[in-house]
Amino acid sequence: MRIHYRRRVPQKFLGPVYRANYQINAPEVRVIDDEGKFLGVLKTKEAITIAEEKELDLVEVSPKDNPPVCKILDFGAFKYQKDKERRAQKAHAKKVEVKGIRLSVKMGAHDLNTRKEQALGFLEQGDKLKLEIILRGREKAHGELATERINDFIKEIENTYQLFIEQPVTRQRGNVSAIVGRKS
Repeated sequence: MRIHYRRRVPQKFLGPVYRANYQINAPEVRVIDDEGKFLGVLKTKEAITIAEEKELDLVEVSPKDNPPVCKILDFGAFKYQKDKERRAQKAHAKKVEVKGIRLSVKMGAHDLNTRKEQALGFLEQGDKLKLEIILRGREKAHGELATERINDFIKEIENTYQLFIEQPVTRQRGNVSAIVGRKS
């Protein structure tokens, strides 16, 4: 019988957590009202009563300041706005992918040209390149040829784009690889 242990799912980061009303644990806070006016440094309970009179919430906007800065506003609308900003920021962020280009020690000039065009297209899109050569049989005895081939390929690409080398040419058993990216 197999024992199944619960897998822990890592929690997703949902952005900063804002404290509101009675969750605020600082004795004094700087208060900004709903119109943007600075009301001064008040006791937390006084600030909460002012917010409740206006039928709004006291929200801790900048908890690291001394005393913390709080605003009087609608907490639900505030959370919604911050969530919306975070989603928009996430949508505009481009994830850089690592695209693989596989070369060979015995590869001909035309095949190398094809790979070069493919690599230039990937770099144009802003992706990184993983250049690799898998050594087979007797090729394993001549790993320096593979290293030389990858270095030559990188020099060919550098005629078009400036590159940075994220991982230099390394050999791991029967693999020779390097990771490069385009300088912005």
